[in-house]
Amino acid sequence: MKLSLKQIAEAVKGEIYNNDESLIIEGVSTDTRKSIENKLFIPIKGPNFDGHLFLHMAIEKRASCLLSEIRINTQLPYILVEDSNKAIMDLAAYYRKMFNIPIVAVTGSAGKTSTKDLTAEVLSEKYKVLKTDGNLNNEVGLPLMVFQFEEDIEIAVLEMGMNSFGEIHNLSRIATPSVALITNIGIAHIGNLGGTREGILKAKSEVFDFMPKGGRAILNMDDDMLSKLNICGISNYYFSRKDKNAYVYAKNIEHKGIDGINAVFVHGDIEFPVYIPVAGEHMVDNALGAAAAGFLFGLSSEEIARGIAKFKPSKNRMDIIRLEKYTIINDVYNANPVSVMSVLKILEMAEGRKVAVLGDMKELGDDGERLHYDLGRDMIGMNIDVAVFIGALSKASYEGALKEMKAKGCKKDLYYFESRDDFMNEGLDILSKGDTVLVKASRGMEFEKLIEKLTRC
Repeated sequence: MKLSLKQIAEAVKGEIYNNDESLIIEGVSTDTRKSIENKLFIPIKGPNFDGHLFLHMAIEKRASCLLSEIRINTQLPYILVEDSNKAIMDLAAYYRKMFNIPIVAVTGSAGKTSTKDLTAEVLSEKYKVLKTDGNLNNEVGLPLMVFQFEEDIEIAVLEMGMNSFGEIHNLSRIATPSVALITNIGIAHIGNLGGTREGILKAKSEVFDFMPKGGRAILNMDDDMLSKLNICGISNYYFSRKDKNAYVYAKNIEHKGIDGINAVFVHGDIEFPVYIPVAGEHMVDNALGAAAAGFLFGLSSEEIARGIAKFKPSKNRMDIIRLEKYTIINDVYNANPVSVMSVLKILEMAEGRKVAVLGDMKELGDDGERLHYDLGRDMIGMNIDVAVFIGALSKASYEGALKEMKAKGCKKDLYYFESRDDFMNEGLDILSKGDTVLVKASRGMEFEKLIEKLTRC
């Protein structure tokens, strides 16, 4: 990144103070806890924080320039803007236009990160690829990824997340993707999106708002809403586990327990074996989406299969931890009803006693209690021996499971704890040697602390 103060001010429609015409900015930071020397510091605002409180720290840590919504008593160059949150997006959109590279935008209700990682792994067999790092998939994170663009990058694979309408619209404005890959339309964040899947589809479809005509959409044909999606000027390429007419489809799917999946992928007249190193029917969908992207960008079936086989999950996502006492399926990054049911089906395939430790699923709106109840009820019909429910919302899951168990006259071990700490302090003796333990909850439950505790036991 090499931008002058004049270029930055032009991009963010700001006013320069303490101008230094020789100054060239070579990086952007929003966090004074990290190295920001010789970078532009942008103070981000949120419901519970304001980066302007750390402007003095940025000056002390030798930032080369600042953005600010307020005037500052400093000799350091800074640019006065009306809205620093909008400014970081405006600057990223400006910087993105300096690069003529294709961008694959990955979104959907579940499976975004795995699909993003699989797609990047596949495309890396032929191209130099930049992919979204960690959870940098929002209106702050995606700009930070764009600022990492360099001249030798040939393709960028960027994940786009959202909680409400308008967010993916803003991300699309920045990225102007040439390909959009949508995994599925579930019910994550449904409380913020009109309470319907139609609302979620509308929000996800914002990814096309700034896509040039002639752009391409990779869509899950097995999703009832995506199979009907039609965007003017955009060509659809479908993947499927069921329909042989799809651009890429899968057959001969063979599950290998929690160790992964073998399958045969079919693209036109081409059939080729694929090994997916992570378990779960949904991982076939994610790999199919990545394969479709590979074919669109001219990869061979051998390159696609090789890329899929190299896939490794991101931190806290389907991370299999094999300990002397038990095996942990660490999937604590986030949770919604669709993703929880997907990973429960993986747990069913595990060896030994199967234990599900589940925490609250957040951002489900007015339907939250009902969806938790339904999850608990539906688990009783699954091949799971022990269920531990943790959190205020998860009490409904416990009640749904308990009522269904009594109605069916079956026997399972059910437990409820009000908090993660209560379980950590009082409930770990529920676990036995040889168990396979699934741990999953929404990010706000901070179940990574539970994972740390379990790995020390």
